[in-house]
Amino acid sequence: MLRLRELLEREGDPLQLEALTGEAGLDRQVQDPEVASPGLALAGYVGRFAPHRLHVLGETEITYLNGLAADERLHRLEQFFNFDLPCLFITKGLDAPADLLRLAQEHGVPLLRSRLKTAEFYRRVKPVLEEAFAPRTTLHGSLADVYGVGLLFIGRSGIGKSECVLDLVERGHRLVADDVVQVTRRGADILIGRGHELAAHHMEIRGIGLIDVQALFGIRAVRQQKRIEVVVQLEDWETAKDVADRTGLSQHTSEVLGVTIPRVIVPLNPGKNITVISEVVAMMHLLRYSGVDVAAQFNERLIRRMKEKRGIKGYLQEDYE
Repeated sequence: MLRLRELLEREGDPLQLEALTGEAGLDRQVQDPEVASPGLALAGYVGRFAPHRLHVLGETEITYLNGLAADERLHRLEQFFNFDLPCLFITKGLDAPADLLRLAQEHGVPLLRSRLKTAEFYRRVKPVLEEAFAPRTTLHGSLADVYGVGLLFIGRSGIGKSECVLDLVERGHRLVADDVVQVTRRGADILIGRGHELAAHHMEIRGIGLIDVQALFGIRAVRQQKRIEVVVQLEDWETAKDVADRTGLSQHTSEVLGVTIPRVIVPLNPGKNITVISEVVAMMHLLRYSGVDVAAQFNERLIRRMKEKRGIKGYLQEDYE
């Protein structure tokens, strides 16, 4: 949920907002992330009106209201304010009609004015609302940017997720979050991971304690958020040796917030270079994204060669000369 006071405090400058009704209604919660123009409702048609959205009055709506006779304008606005409106925005720094301002104050509806043009205001406010209302969850793991691919490392506590990511950072890759990964869904199939604001880019390395990755490796070793594209599941050798994929033909997947993403199970045994394996996982994902599936191509080549061998064998069996 998002309170209008929070919207005004956090996004007041980017959206160039000012409250024309003072403190009235600022503690209301926004129930719907959609932003709409109430032009038809102001014209009298309310059959399909969605009052719980945030409503934007641009130059067209304000000009329409100012062009009405005083009695007609008051009637339209009273009908409009009979709905439970969460908030009204006026764009382009336009002056609010006196009746609009008075009714907003009487009904406790915040009236916020922006100096932005209407199209620009829509462009800026929509990502803010999408972020505030995006489905979210928290995962236990470590998230790193490896060759531009977001790898989410998961596994039991103490298996070596943080140490693996630390080694990746030392090799020039970037840490996004360690231990606690906050995940939000953008659109239908994009997962964005980031660290907790209090943890920042600190890591817990057993035997050493907390370390500040940005202070040790520099600003280029960290990033604030990254799309999660592959889950790397670290497992003990005895429990994972029979389930890990040997060819890449039968891929595992994980589901987070309703989004299915590929999952690679990596069995761990002494001496295994998990860092290099992680880099290969990222590069293989980039290859698949570009349309190159190594396992599928190898399988097709193998089947084609087997068919060719069968053809030659059959020909020799039928050759009696």
